[in-house]
Amino acid sequence: MDMLGHQIILKIKSRFFDIVDSESHNLNYEQLLSEMLSIIKNVLNVNEVALFSCKEWNDHWMVEASTAVSNDYPILPNTMEMKNLLASQKVHRKPNSIEVLRGYDLLLPLKKQNDVQNFFIIKTNKESLEDKYSDKLLEVLIRESSFFLYKVQSLIKIVLEEKRYRQLFRVTEKFHSSMNMEGILGEIIYTLQEVYPTFTYYLLLSHDNNSHSDLPIKDLEYDSENISAMQAYVTGFIQFENSKEERRSILYAPLKGKQGVYGVLQVIAPNTLNFPKNEVEFITLLANTAGGALENAQLYQQSKKLVSDLQLINETSHRLNSNLRLTEMMTYMSERISSSFDADEVGFILFSSESSATTVLAGSTAFFHTREAAKYIRYFKQKIKEEKDSLFLGDFFIEAKEDVKYKSIMAVPMMQTGTLKGFSIVMHPEAYHFSFDTFKLLQSLIHHSTLALTNSMLREELEKLVVTDHLTKLFSRNFLDEKIHYSLKKDKEGTFILIDIDDFKAVNDTYGHQVGDEIIIHVANIIMDNIRGTDIGARWGGEELAIYLPKVPLSAGIIIAERLVSKVRETSSPSVTISCGVSYWNKEQEDNYNAIFKRADKALYVAKETGKDRIVVQDRYLVSE
Repeated sequence: MDMLGHQIILKIKSRFFDIVDSESHNLNYEQLLSEMLSIIKNVLNVNEVALFSCKEWNDHWMVEASTAVSNDYPILPNTMEMKNLLASQKVHRKPNSIEVLRGYDLLLPLKKQNDVQNFFIIKTNKESLEDKYSDKLLEVLIRESSFFLYKVQSLIKIVLEEKRYRQLFRVTEKFHSSMNMEGILGEIIYTLQEVYPTFTYYLLLSHDNNSHSDLPIKDLEYDSENISAMQAYVTGFIQFENSKEERRSILYAPLKGKQGVYGVLQVIAPNTLNFPKNEVEFITLLANTAGGALENAQLYQQSKKLVSDLQLINETSHRLNSNLRLTEMMTYMSERISSSFDADEVGFILFSSESSATTVLAGSTAFFHTREAAKYIRYFKQKIKEEKDSLFLGDFFIEAKEDVKYKSIMAVPMMQTGTLKGFSIVMHPEAYHFSFDTFKLLQSLIHHSTLALTNSMLREELEKLVVTDHLTKLFSRNFLDEKIHYSLKKDKEGTFILIDIDDFKAVNDTYGHQVGDEIIIHVANIIMDNIRGTDIGARWGGEELAIYLPKVPLSAGIIIAERLVSKVRETSSPSVTISCGVSYWNKEQEDNYNAIFKRADKALYVAKETGKDRIVVQDRYLVSE
């Protein structure tokens, strides 16, 4: 190579050094390539220089950089002919054997470890280029350009790796300073976007993590056709998926902690057949770091939730053991479950020890007192009696395909000393609304509250026994007296009915005392069936019974008394009748307990003396039949 050739090479090398030393481009690979080609073009004084690279995703040669204004270059299949051409000699003048290259004057293959990974094509402005630049000079140009290109690639790789690991260090610091899962997931995406702006990312998480603002999160479908994602999740190892048709490679990196895998990071690299090996290590480290941080955040959230759950159980147990009335207790439980579990409906269903009937306890939400609730109560009563275990249903349906409003249902049996007392049922219309952790907490709550519930029921039963007549199950006379005295102080009016079974002694003499008792019980049952829960039916003594109707006007009291007289006449066996004396009071006139009783007793006497099987109403002014 002559002196001119040496000067040309030295000039090119000097210019190459200058562009690497410059800080203006911030080591931008595309800009470095563009400047390298401009140097070659200007020093050689040629019209055009372009650099081609082979794209692995389609095994074609495509232009990577060019000095031309337009980028209208051919795409060259990496055929055997092309491979032979590149390997046959170092310098190709007039590469006419390749049809699309016939317009170019030079083709210069660039080798790295004897493997052609790039080549220049050059278009000159003189016919006598071969006279001006010898093969020897061009070979040196190839060697120096190859050296510069691959050194630049190495330098860029080092700089990018340094940047990546600085990012990894920064994000690790953030991970370890945060216990917020959404913040950690967002930091993963932000870091990847900073390092790989051309890649696409998704976080594949389980159903329990599906409420994370606008992050690119997808559900990790356990029946998904995406086998690679599931393999990464199950095995805890990175998986790859390459698609030649879609010109992309996908990496699935498990977000792995010490105790398990918490999701999968999906990274999509465009325009490549195989995922870049130099990026796999960084993404793996990022995913593992994120997995550890997610695990710590999840453990922290779980510990907070556990403390909160224990506090709820402790507060509820303390409240339930504070001698609440049954209604107060169940109302409190219903309110706590509704607020803590975000439930729409909460019910407490009690089984009867004497029949197949069920009772909806006071405190249950209003829905359970409607007809629509019957199918739910019936279904879960049968299931719990069969299985004697809790039920957790995320998408409930009845086998007959009957439409159901509520999809998420938790039902927990109320057991006491091995006996099934009933069950608690919690419902929401949205499918999969309740988590399994919520279900376990409900089980704990019901387990801790069942004893208090049973004790409260027993206490109220004992209280009722004290104020209840053993034979008729009506209230005692003393209890009735107390309620009338209380009503006189608090209410504006009330009606009192005194009842006597006509000719009861004759029934005893004719049929015996057992039948007599059955007659009294029958009349008592008719009374209970025809009064409200707030009314008081009582056994006055012997065959005499009484009813007090607080806040009820005289006209309504008369209707009730007439109904009782009619029902007893029509349904008793042996046939008996009753007589009723009715009295009434209101705040407009001064009155007292003794006066109310005396008026009713006098009215009853009149009824007995004037033919029985009737009612007589007596107030201060008149007695009427």
